[in-house]
Amino acid sequence: MATQTKPVLHGYFRSSCSWRLRIAFALKGIEYDQVPVNLIKDGGQQLTEQYKALNPMQQVPAVEIDGIILSQSLAVIQYIDETRQGPRLLPADPKKRAQVRMLSDVIASGIQPLQNLYVIQKIGAEKAQWAQHFINRGFQALEPMLKQTAGKYCVGDEISMADICLVPQVYNAERFKVDVGLYPTIQRLNQTLLEIEAFKLSHPSCQPDTPDDLRV
Repeated sequence: MATQTKPVLHGYFRSSCSWRLRIAFALKGIEYDQVPVNLIKDGGQQLTEQYKALNPMQQVPAVEIDGIILSQSLAVIQYIDETRQGPRLLPADPKKRAQVRMLSDVIASGIQPLQNLYVIQKIGAEKAQWAQHFINRGFQALEPMLKQTAGKYCVGDEISMADICLVPQVYNAERFKVDVGLYPTIQRLNQTLLEIEAFKLSHPSCQPDTPDDLRV
């Protein structure tokens, strides 16, 4: 098991991809340092040459861990699951593990990228309607999938990478005024997960770079 210095998470308080990693670190009991990257200030600190050296995609997060830099949230989650002790974030059972990856990819590849900051900034005045459309489209697929896989959590009764992806996406949906009540399974799972300490501690409302007016 690799463990030297603490991992360093370069992220943004409201970035869903950064939040995924905060949840994962909390669930695994991993201490880490945070370096805020403000996606708005000065035109976006992720666009600086200094940050580009960390993540050529100029997105958050980027994680310095075990002498390497990883920049995709699902890759980081799977890496720490394979190298750190603590609760498994991917099930041992191959079928359940495939379901976790399927649900995670639906969110991380099929929903979130279409309403992230870079895309929304290009849309202009119609950004809210754009985000609502693609989140609803994704949730219309995700809801019946979760009805098939869910127990207490997204896949059975153990927290997994799918749950880590779900909660930040519901937060985004609510920001864009999506009626989450239309998706009762998604709503139930989200409410259950938000009661868990790892999800509370990692919430955007209580991060080092959370603006004062958004703190809870």
